[in-house]
Amino acid sequence: MVMKPKQVTCTEHLNPGNLACAACTEVLGFRHALKVLGPNTIAINGTGCLAVVMQMGVPKVPHFHVLFENAPAVISGIDDALKAMGKRDEVNLLVVAGDGGTADIGLSALSGAIERNQDFIYICFDNESYMNTGGQRSGTTPFGARTSTTPVGRAVQGEDRLPELRKDLMAIIAAHNIPYAASTSIAYPLDFMERVRKASTVRGPSYIHCHSPCPTGWSIESSRTVEVARLAVETGAVVLYEIENGERRLTQKIKKKRKPIREYLAPQGRFRHLLDDPEAIEHLQQVVDRGFAATLASMS
Repeated sequence: MVMKPKQVTCTEHLNPGNLACAACTEVLGFRHALKVLGPNTIAINGTGCLAVVMQMGVPKVPHFHVLFENAPAVISGIDDALKAMGKRDEVNLLVVAGDGGTADIGLSALSGAIERNQDFIYICFDNESYMNTGGQRSGTTPFGARTSTTPVGRAVQGEDRLPELRKDLMAIIAAHNIPYAASTSIAYPLDFMERVRKASTVRGPSYIHCHSPCPTGWSIESSRTVEVARLAVETGAVVLYEIENGERRLTQKIKKKRKPIREYLAPQGRFRHLLDDPEAIEHLQQVVDRGFAATLASMS
């Protein structure tokens, strides 16, 4: 099921104007999420791009900026406090964070909050790097991507090192036996909003992973941000699916003939150094093919 356009409210819960880069997909996703969750929402914003840009354009719901590592702990305290006061019903508790605060710095706190069965929705806006602090490599940075800590040049750096492959956050979260988790993309807003709506009906923890290209960090034209996000899905680099009580299913149909990974890489400056290297492109194609096949094999 996908939300219909006529079901999307015109009411805004995010004030106009913010400090984000042009075509920032995280702001767009946050706006969409608040449209679904409505005014009875408390939002905890882990340190990252979104926390900084929300100094202006502040949400019309209670919104708190906390540290990189403790957003799940803070939302746990709010969950317990509301329960103790008998005020937990009808309140959506939302955590928004980036991939650095989710896959790396805050992973242990998120794991603990899920294990305790705290009642909250966690949305990771994954732009595949620490964009807020200069674009350093994170645990979800794809192999071969240029970042400020994985620079590229004429000389190949670190030849004796194993390839740095990204973490599969959905698999890590699923291993916690979470009631609900979903992989989403900013290029499919109605699907994203439907997953957020579904997460809001779950009692206990729920997790939404949203693939969110960064025009600045990825060196792509701002007008092509959503196009690049869609190419990630059309090539199989990102697969959209949900896990509900252990059952997995695709939420976006996959065409039998996927586009080659080069079409996804080409618009991005962070992969420009690989475009004239057929062996590197073939390696990346194989990485995507293996990941795609493994994800489909896990479906119910």
